[in-house]
Amino acid sequence: MKKIVNINKLEFRYKKQSKLFSDFNLGVTAGRINGLLGKNGEGKTTLLKLISGLLFPLNGSITVNGYNPAKRDPKLLSDIFLLPEEIPETVLNINTFEKVYSEFYPNYSSSKFRNYLNEFTIDLNTPSISDLSYGQKKKFYIAFGLATNAKLILLDEPTNGLDIPSKRQFRRMIGSAIDDKHCIVISTHQVTDLEEIVDNVIIIEGHEIIFNELSENISAKLLFKTVDHKEFDEDTIYLEQTNDAYQQVRINKLGEKSKLDLEMLFNAVVTNPGRIKELFNS
Repeated sequence: MKKIVNINKLEFRYKKQSKLFSDFNLGVTAGRINGLLGKNGEGKTTLLKLISGLLFPLNGSITVNGYNPAKRDPKLLSDIFLLPEEIPETVLNINTFEKVYSEFYPNYSSSKFRNYLNEFTIDLNTPSISDLSYGQKKKFYIAFGLATNAKLILLDEPTNGLDIPSKRQFRRMIGSAIDDKHCIVISTHQVTDLEEIVDNVIIIEGHEIIFNELSENISAKLLFKTVDHKEFDEDTIYLEQTNDAYQQVRINKLGEKSKLDLEMLFNAVVTNPGRIKELFNS
């Protein structure tokens, strides 16, 4: 599949700070929902801003659909939607907001937008978007972002502020929005919200990509299981006690099926990166 995002030898730092990224490389392919995971301070939000052209690299290159996002070409910007963690405030009502901002997105679908709002139970006749609660504002911007039909959708902590039913609706919407021409990148700490929908997992540690694998490859190589006693052998990559049980990440030698556990995967990757790299490169 075609690469939507290609980052090569990227260097970036904020003023008067040490380099956040140095010789940073990443490729993101069309047709996938990508989960971007990492501890606080690793640069996930910065990375999304660099990809969308809101920040500029010191050195190296970033291309999105063949364009340099730093040049802010309208053809590219009409195919990128970024939802920041801190959602923007506006006094516009929903209909006026749609009329103003949908003009920037040639593939925008008003019918999709209204369907998403209806699924999120947001009233189109709300006097002002500022009257919505924090969670409702998040849902409003998610609905608008998906309705843009942009080829690249970047979501920073999109499920913060959503209740359990809304998270379920979010997963369903995201799953239905992807096809082989579009790409979604979701940066989040709420990893359980992504387990059912991610096609690819990207992990940043030490300000570099240490893991970038398809979910199907992860399930083929690793086994996630819970046992009632401490069980550590040569196939155990990570072990964690939870209440009266133990959670394991093991080498999946027998091709067993298990549910992807993103939290356990993250812990296994950052605590035993050498073993993980060896396993996935074999």
